[in-house]
Amino acid sequence: MALDAADATDRVEQLIALTDRLTALMAEQCQAFEQRRPQDAAAQMEEMSEQANLYRHESARVRQNPALIEDAPLAQRRRLMQATEGFDAVLARQGRALEAVRTVTEGLVRAIAEEVAAQRNSGPGYGPSAAPQASDARAITLNKQA
Repeated sequence: MALDAADATDRVEQLIALTDRLTALMAEQCQAFEQRRPQDAAAQMEEMSEQANLYRHESARVRQNPALIEDAPLAQRRRLMQATEGFDAVLARQGRALEAVRTVTEGLVRAIAEEVAAQRNSGPGYGPSAAPQASDARAITLNKQA
């Protein structure tokens, strides 16, 4: 999948439109995470993934061959730079939102694992000298590398 541009001006216009659309999708996703509604963020994941892949591909092409856009008017290239700066800001915001979601999720999993472990260790045993047996709850805890 690639942009089909007639010339540098057309390519820059398409890159601006792509960057603006991806920025809008990411901003909506950030807002959903910030409002604690991750299910809303999932609704546009397919489109966002497609747009992000196209953006990654096209930005790499332009980095490798700046001649693809250098004949476009300076004002238009400046608009592309501004769109890219806005995208970078939303990308940083998304990173913070995703880190917060990850932290909350890990906390929930850890709390559940601790509760399960506590329930397993609280058995009364049998007989007058019975003691609860310790169990290993590692199978349900989070991998800290994830």
